[in-house]
Amino acid sequence: MSFAPLAPFAVKNRKTHNPEKETGYSSRAEYLDALEDVATNPDLDETFADVLQRRLSRRAAIARILVAGTLGTAPLRAFADRSGDADPGSAFRFTEIAHGVDRTHHVAPGHRAEILIRWGDPVVVDAPDFDPYQQSAGAQLLQFGYNNDFTAYVPLPYGSDNSEHGLLCVNHEYTDAEMMFPRSRENGRPSKRERIEIEMACNGGSVVEVRKGAESWKVVAGSRYARRISASHTEMQISGPAAGHPRMQTSADPDGRRVIGTLNNCAGGITPWGTWLMAEENFNKYFIGSLRGHPERQSFDRYGIPGNGFAWGRHHDRFHIEREPHEANRFGWIVEVDPYDPKSVPVKRTAMGRFKHEGAATVINADGRLVVYSGDDQRFEFLYKFVSHDPVNPDDRSANRDLLDKGTLYAARFADDGTLQWLPLLHGRNGLDRGNGFRDQGDVMIEARRAASLLGATPMDRPEDVEPDPRNGRVYVMLTNNARRHADAIDGANPRSHNLWGQVLELITPGNDHAAENARWELLVKAGDPSDPEVGAAWNPATSENGWFACPDNCAIDPFGRLWVCSDQGSNWRRSSGSADGLWALQTAGAGRGTGRMFFRVPVGAEMTGPSFTPDGRTLFLAVQHPGTSGTRHYPGFERSARFEDPATRWPDFDPKMPPRPSVVVITRGDGGRIGG
Repeated sequence: MSFAPLAPFAVKNRKTHNPEKETGYSSRAEYLDALEDVATNPDLDETFADVLQRRLSRRAAIARILVAGTLGTAPLRAFADRSGDADPGSAFRFTEIAHGVDRTHHVAPGHRAEILIRWGDPVVVDAPDFDPYQQSAGAQLLQFGYNNDFTAYVPLPYGSDNSEHGLLCVNHEYTDAEMMFPRSRENGRPSKRERIEIEMACNGGSVVEVRKGAESWKVVAGSRYARRISASHTEMQISGPAAGHPRMQTSADPDGRRVIGTLNNCAGGITPWGTWLMAEENFNKYFIGSLRGHPERQSFDRYGIPGNGFAWGRHHDRFHIEREPHEANRFGWIVEVDPYDPKSVPVKRTAMGRFKHEGAATVINADGRLVVYSGDDQRFEFLYKFVSHDPVNPDDRSANRDLLDKGTLYAARFADDGTLQWLPLLHGRNGLDRGNGFRDQGDVMIEARRAASLLGATPMDRPEDVEPDPRNGRVYVMLTNNARRHADAIDGANPRSHNLWGQVLELITPGNDHAAENARWELLVKAGDPSDPEVGAAWNPATSENGWFACPDNCAIDPFGRLWVCSDQGSNWRRSSGSADGLWALQTAGAGRGTGRMFFRVPVGAEMTGPSFTPDGRTLFLAVQHPGTSGTRHYPGFERSARFEDPATRWPDFDPKMPPRPSVVVITRGDGGRIGG
């Protein structure tokens, strides 16, 4: 039997499923991802009312916007010939690789890709060697976690631009039990409770010291900076407007100011003072139970709680909403960590709002204030930015310690004429008051989604990573896909119904003022196959048959101002592109604006995440997560659900005794030059 069809707004009724006994998905993780793609925004009709009533010709409006962005709306009839080096006018100087799917990774010629660290490798002193048949939570708390996502390199010493010695901060997003554990106790499968404890230890993040040697980059063993952050053991402080709020109080923490752990850490960011921002994304998955007649019921429905994705609540009351109904309010935040101080207490900064954060990219505004951009990664959710109240102190790191506790969170409203308004989420303004259930600013931040809906923010096609370019005031927004958007609900920024491919938006701040409440926007590309008229893609005609991608997700701007984009097609890779995920260079200026070029490709079933560069641009770190897991039923020659004993690939070890292992890849040039030429 297969999984039941997913119905909009039905997440509160979800039950856990075992994909090993069902046939609709390649893995349980794949099914959970599908659940997360179900919209929980109940106000779509109301939100789009103004757009629908105007009865404008959206096709005309979109055409005007695309022309402004130098791209036409007609599908491309032919691909450019890029069998050799990049054209002289390109910002990138490498020979691209080809679309495809197989069991290993591929990188552009002239570059070298090596495995830096894998799930289970030692992080903290005295960590045991990894044995997939003898796992324990105690060992995992000392080892590299699962499903590495965001990566960020920060130089050593602090304040330097050292590109050969530094710290690597890595988020661990979630676990894939069917790929982590053997199927039988005889082969080393832990008990149900033991698996839960291991999964909790796998979540969170790792800090590792890395150094470039004569031949390659290595993790420094026994580093005093090394640290594992977990969902089970790391105590964190709660700060900002929701700290101490009655809705944050639990039996274990009656003050509402301390919490154990962080969940589903996806993308993130680094502050100008060198702290690491961990973004909590799909936190709803970890809660079970049912709330009826409880004051939190409406709020929980809006966030898809309970997600019923993991059985943690069977053994830990804090993940059971009937026993601890406020615990879920303590997740969905941005967590600030000081990687230079392994004994520091991480802090959940509630002034930046609670939602499914994808990323936390920072930029210092012209007036010295810090601006942090973040997407809410779910269909029909919103784009946000946070503007600090006080300026960054560049000369005193400690003076910025609580900078993220005071400021204004904004949600974006896009207009079809290419303008953008940032809507402030402030208690007492524009209906965010007691009459609508907001007693104070803490309520507004705990229910940031509902507050943004009331203000009329634009529901987007899964806003994921957002990256500002500090040089020119441009901001790049990755919109991954939205197959549930209907034709009567399209708008300029979300121009396609049943959108399997996503798009990249470019925001233009006035006078490079990221704090301004108004801006302009353009469509940089509409992703997908430009040779298929039904897709409706839009790329620069110079894009080759391998240069286009589908489902943009994470992104990065390198030290030379060039944009790099990762794809995340999930189990729909066959329908979205027919190729595995990867990393593309995407030109943003000049005659080549809107031209893609494929640089790196992941193995079958994997997702491309976490690109980050050293300050000199000569080293690139990439995170490859869940190899051999997603969409394996569509992989020719395999065509079945993957599991520990029978994976679609055994990347990166290709050892018959080892399962596939999420890993961080480090890329350098053979001639020592900058990545991408």
